[in-house]
Amino acid sequence: MPLDWGFKGHQVVGAIASQHLTPKAQQAVAQLLDGASLESVAVFADQIKSDPRYKSYSPWHYVNIPFGTAYAEAEKNPKGDVVVAIEHCINKLKDDKVAKEDRAFFLKLLVHFVGDVHQPLHVGRKEDRGGNGIRLRWRGKSTNLHRLWDTQLLEDYQDFNALMDQLPIPTGVQVRDIASQTLAQWVAETHALAYEVYDNAPPNSNLSSVYQKENLPLVYQQLQKAGLRLAATLNTIFK
Repeated sequence: MPLDWGFKGHQVVGAIASQHLTPKAQQAVAQLLDGASLESVAVFADQIKSDPRYKSYSPWHYVNIPFGTAYAEAEKNPKGDVVVAIEHCINKLKDDKVAKEDRAFFLKLLVHFVGDVHQPLHVGRKEDRGGNGIRLRWRGKSTNLHRLWDTQLLEDYQDFNALMDQLPIPTGVQVRDIASQTLAQWVAETHALAYEVYDNAPPNSNLSSVYQKENLPLVYQQLQKAGLRLAATLNTIFK
């Protein structure tokens, strides 16, 4: 699998979350990460993918849900999925008996997986491996739908700060509404968006910057929601 949302996307999720933490959650995060920022650890889960010791975590980056089916009714991967992963990380962080270094590890994973569950093709179809099996052309070069949404739609941004500048500033009401949603609602919402992503880029499409312009607002929306919901999750854990 390519790098989910790319480095820049995941860093944006971490940065947004940092802006919305309560003082108590800020303190807990700083203590667990020894002062490191959420954006600096946001890609940790991708960085360890090549390490054989962490091979069992690979299925935790995504979930396959057949179209027309809710997660609750879908066949589950016995090795886990991104929903199981998020729940597991939350439980570990809530348990004071878990060693600090282990809680820090699961905090890093949580930051990443909350970003993943907001990427439509990480809540996609099993038969094409979340769009990995859908070949198309992007700016004249061969790629696949998953890679396009993970990294290539954001390739014009020099760094995550440049990407952050493009995100609209939500109102207080919007922040509360977005943050109040449950994990089950996140999954259902992202899965519904996957329908649109598949429909708008059929196999062998030849896509250009026009496609990018049309779809970046959805990317911005999902990154913002992921950051706000990550903050709400951490605020609840460390209340």
